[in-house]
Amino acid sequence: MTTAPAPSRVDTGTVHLDDRLLAGGLADVRWALLGTLHAGARSLVVDLSRVQHLPDAVVAVLVSAHRICRARGGAVVLRGADPRTEELLRRTGLWRVLAAGPALAVA
Repeated sequence: MTTAPAPSRVDTGTVHLDDRLLAGGLADVRWALLGTLHAGARSLVVDLSRVQHLPDAVVAVLVSAHRICRARGGAVVLRGADPRTEELLRRTGLWRVLAAGPALAVA
């Protein structure tokens, strides 16, 4: 009896959002985030450094991704959010759910 090797599981996936992706529609953003999770990531780091404004619908997708991550013992971390997005997170109380941090270093 032979067994296939177990698929490798990525602990943390990184998704880079930008205004062009957001302009493509919510489905594109959903695929970027949830596709990374379906590939096996337990946590998500979402780079927002190239996003001028984060629409409310995208925040809803981030909350959905958070639920999946939490069920896996992970989390969603937002990196490089602009002050307006950080204020939105504070105003709505989502800063307790979606952690914000500094921008990712570019190599």
